Amino acid sequence: MNIIKVPQLAWYETKELELPLPDSWQVEVYNMAGYNRPAMKPDEIKASISNPIGIPPIRELARGKKEVVIIFDDMTRVTRAAKIVPFVLEELAAAGIPDNRIRFIVALGLHSTMWRHHFVKKLGEEIVARFPVYNHNPFGNCTYVGTTSTYKTKVYANEEVMKCDLKIAIGSVVPHPMSGFGGGGKIILPGVVSFETINWNHQMQAKSSPEHRDILNVGMGIFDNNPMHYDIDEAAKLVGLDVIINCLVNMWGETVAMYTGAMEPAYAAAVQEAKTHYLTPNVEDKDIVIANTFAKVNETRIGLGITYPAVNTGGGDVVLIGNAPEGQVTHYLIGPFGKTTWAKQHRRSEVPQHINHLIVYNEYPHRGSSWLDEDNKILYLDRWDDVLKLLQKSHGTDAKVALYPNAEIQYCI
Repeated sequence: MNIIKVPQLAWYETKELELPLPDSWQVEVYNMAGYNRPAMKPDEIKASISNPIGIPPIRELARGKKEVVIIFDDMTRVTRAAKIVPFVLEELAAAGIPDNRIRFIVALGLHSTMWRHHFVKKLGEEIVARFPVYNHNPFGNCTYVGTTSTYKTKVYANEEVMKCDLKIAIGSVVPHPMSGFGGGGKIILPGVVSFETINWNHQMQAKSSPEHRDILNVGMGIFDNNPMHYDIDEAAKLVGLDVIINCLVNMWGETVAMYTGAMEPAYAAAVQEAKTHYLTPNVEDKDIVIANTFAKVNETRIGLGITYPAVNTGGGDVVLIGNAPEGQVTHYLIGPFGKTTWAKQHRRSEVPQHINHLIVYNEYPHRGSSWLDEDNKILYLDRWDDVLKLLQKSHGTDAKVALYPNAEIQYCI
């Protein structure tokens, strides 16, 4: 057997999953361009934070401020905030900001709340013990801050965020199926705004079907002239985001580049590098495509975007690997809440005609958290031996196979 290794369990002391595949199969691994870049060293992280783009150092911005909020992304993002936060706190301490004027708020958007053990995974034990850390409430405790010109989105932002006169945000930049790339203003919208604000902004996704995508210019890795991210960035300006820290990650979720500064120039620089960093070769005509998810394993379905086009148009199989111990994140805008009961903006996830089987491989099965609709083409399996048996029955000893190690953050052009 040919053994292929892929990253797993980003929040559980990252491990490798070994996938045995028949020696007779023609297996090719398609990585994103920056998959093996080395992780930043602590002094490199500190240098980025100490020398922000387009603004004075944080210690200068913070001088004289009364209340500080540090906004960070949730467990659907692999950002290693614990390695970054200590250097931000050094800057605040140098400005004379005491601990009792600093709080942390997680940018949940319409995802489920986090508990203490999640906060510890994200920020580290010392930070959680030292500072108050809060969930965002999109269903209340939000206040109106203005309306965008792009979509006329009325922005209602987290009250606690708006009570602070220094707003710092930490997140990562990876390809996104709507706004082109995450990061930037997304830490604000959807991160810390109301249900109504998110719902209005995300209504454009309903028109982002393939036949409209060229007109609307939204989609994975589509950033330039993308109206979705224009609206999002407008909201961040209305909220008054002062400092953004945006990271690029390698295949193991390690930070390999970091852009700190004013939102617009820092985000633009991060996206410019992200366009090449996450780029993946175009693939087609494969009998089997295996899509591993890791960085956004609790939003596994995103990994199908790069996968379906790689399958032979005459018919083939897809394996979607989503080993998420806590299941798929609860999503109050698009997620499932019953066998045929879905949130407000759910859109049916059709399996394309040329896909014979979509095999969802999960060692932690929980059908109730799946974002996939009922479909007789979809099979849920929790033993790799069973996956292999099914594939070998369909394809025998001769199959052309593509494997994406980070399918949900890889994109093609």
